[in-house]
Amino acid sequence: MPRILLAPMEGLADDLLRGVLTSIGGYDWGICEFVRVSNTILPTKTYERICPELLNASRTASGTPMRVQLLGSDPYFMAENARRLVALNPAGVDLNFGCPAPTVNRHRGGAALLGEPELLHAITSAVRAEVPAYIPFTAKMRLGIEDTSRAVDCAQALAAAGIVELIVHGRTKVDGYRPPARWAWIDRVRAAVDIPIIANGEVWTVEDFARCQQETGCADIMLGRGAVADPLLARRVRGEAVGGWEEILPGVADYWRGIRVKVVPVHAGGRLKQWLAMLRRNYPEAELLYQRLRPIKAAQDIEAALVAEGILGELPLAA
Repeated sequence: MPRILLAPMEGLADDLLRGVLTSIGGYDWGICEFVRVSNTILPTKTYERICPELLNASRTASGTPMRVQLLGSDPYFMAENARRLVALNPAGVDLNFGCPAPTVNRHRGGAALLGEPELLHAITSAVRAEVPAYIPFTAKMRLGIEDTSRAVDCAQALAAAGIVELIVHGRTKVDGYRPPARWAWIDRVRAAVDIPIIANGEVWTVEDFARCQQETGCADIMLGRGAVADPLLARRVRGEAVGGWEEILPGVADYWRGIRVKVVPVHAGGRLKQWLAMLRRNYPEAELLYQRLRPIKAAQDIEAALVAEGILGELPLAA
């Protein structure tokens, strides 16, 4: 059975949603949202805020290992922050060379570095020196900035610098998340390096998973937005008998409870609606719930609606 991994998704899959998705099951490990490294050594609390799983042996509540991802462009500060991170015993250390967000790229982070394989090598080598062999050390990259002309160069630079596996998202920076993913290019990268490659991008169904394996030559697949839109997808791929919406509903309730503790009330509803908007791709029930909650602004009124729908019990939640 191939490994199925949960992707880092900035602004979407925080620790609350990671906890729900991994409790539903099917994942071998995942990566948290990135920790942004600039010209400073971050305090321990920053890592624990972005990846609270570090306080639970770097695992979600259901036991799925969660690796920590660093994003930055300065080899020295990336290495120093990796040293600080290693002291927290993460399940793994990953480097982000794939984020396409303009705010990140303007500050020379993520996919913006894919035109400089020499810099990728320097960053990765510096971090490699701080990550002991017993901690998995990986990187995640896209295929390039505007085109794929340097994809192989970048992958080879990362491999030569000491990562043990490489996750490749089959799009360039300017592709954003527009389909299709360029799975054939992942296969070219795979053929050009001697470390395992994990494919990522545009896997929404069991059929997509199989086609991605075939076209990339990769056994292992990382699920991103497809996992958020169908929390049962990883288990479907594994051939498990799964239910439907009724199996997801407890996760919706748990997610809302977590939101009410973590998020200020004015933003709480938006977080739940964001997830429901993706779930409705696969579940008509999610569409109905989304439309029911869409006009409601106040967190307490959303809570009352969830109780009325039978999704929450009558127990009071955090203010």
